[in-house]
Amino acid sequence: MQEGLSNVKVAVINNGYLGMVRQWQELFEGKRYSGTPLSGPNFQKLAEAYGWKGITVERIEDIEAAIEEAYATDGPVLIDFRVEREVNVWPMVPQGKSIGETITDASQV
Repeated sequence: MQEGLSNVKVAVINNGYLGMVRQWQELFEGKRYSGTPLSGPNFQKLAEAYGWKGITVERIEDIEAAIEEAYATDGPVLIDFRVEREVNVWPMVPQGKSIGETITDASQV
C-alpha cells in the first residue's frame, strides 16, 4: 500500500512446489524432485498479516465466488488458488533453451 497500490488484486496459482522447476524435474529428470516442494507459507494468513484480505480456494466450484468477493472488496486482496500438485503449465521453455525452442505439451520432450 505504500506504493499506492491500495486496491490491487493478486492471484497465486499454488501447487505446493516451485512450479516451473518442478515441471522441469518431472519432464527432464525422471521426477527426481529436489528442493522444489514447499510446505508454506500460508498465503491467506500472510496477506492478512499485511492488512490485506486473504482468500483460499481449494475447489473449482468456489473460484467464481472468490473472484467476485475480491472485486467487491475495497482494498488489496490475495487469492490463493490451490491446484493439483503435478499440474503442468504450457507453453514452457525447457531449461537451457531459447524462447524459439518453446514446447507446448509433454509429447515434445
